[in-house]
Amino acid sequence: MSVRVAIVGATGVVGQTLLKVLAERQFPANEVRLLASAASVGRTMEFQGRQLTVAEAAPEAFRGIDIAFFAASGEVARELAPEAVARGAVVIDNSSAYRMDEHVPLVVPEINAGEVRRHRGIIANPNCSTIIMAVALKPIYDAVGIRRVVVSTYQAVSGAGLAAVEELKAQVVAYVEGRPLVAEVLPTASANKHYQIAFNVIPQVDLFRPDGYTYEEWKMMSETQKIFSDPELMISATTVRVPVMWCHSESINVETKLKLAACDARELLRRAPGVVVLDDTSEQVFPMPIDFPERDEVFVGRIRDDYSCPHGLNLWVVGNQLRKGAASNAVQIAERIIGA
Repeated sequence: MSVRVAIVGATGVVGQTLLKVLAERQFPANEVRLLASAASVGRTMEFQGRQLTVAEAAPEAFRGIDIAFFAASGEVARELAPEAVARGAVVIDNSSAYRMDEHVPLVVPEINAGEVRRHRGIIANPNCSTIIMAVALKPIYDAVGIRRVVVSTYQAVSGAGLAAVEELKAQVVAYVEGRPLVAEVLPTASANKHYQIAFNVIPQVDLFRPDGYTYEEWKMMSETQKIFSDPELMISATTVRVPVMWCHSESINVETKLKLAACDARELLRRAPGVVVLDDTSEQVFPMPIDFPERDEVFVGRIRDDYSCPHGLNLWVVGNQLRKGAASNAVQIAERIIGA
């Protein structure tokens, strides 16, 4: 089977990762159309030894396309995703534009792949931190149920885009050279204030809501309930940006409905699809973000009983947010669409 594919936002960090993942997974694309804003038109990018030229993301650019990956803003998705669908494409959208739309499936293939079948032209890719957490929670949820989750994230700068990556690099160089550190990107480009990320942590990912939570935290809470089809699943999240390049890390405290000992949770997770357990404290073996720049699995370690709660577990989870948290999850959804 040959599929005609478009990538909206192809020049961004997620768009570039999509190209890489499509090639690695040998996705059967006989055409890959790269689309971006007018400023990037004419730029060339390599795919499977070929140079592809970026065109402008406009309604007519989707004519003849089977699957359109959107790796752009919610504003772009709201404007162009319906245009792509009207021209026959199935849209897999990485923005937050459609995630909580009741008519749009929100899919993590290891959890709810069957939801793909009910799409009406658009399928939403969840938030990166949500995907990483949900994959780790799934085997526990299925075995004993989950009542409550408290999660704190340690999120890489690449989750905020190429500009944030370059700013961290520039700040480290400036620090070493004794020059002032310039901050213009984090916590968000549109924020009133910007803070140094080098040698710092910033307890703000995305903008704040009136209730004091950030939208990133709200996404983790509401999206997880939708993915598990469980509005009674209670989740509290605190999301934090840390000065690492790739991979989000998460400290997750889980209160289960039935007792699950840490040793049993470890065995469940070892058998779970998409999960790798790295948990040997006697040898200081645990997941660290520096180790997984090109991996798609969710890595779990520091699995231990929570002595403050009779049905409690603690997990340390690491996943590559550009791959499993975005591009690879989207390609897995596309594989389900075409039956690969």
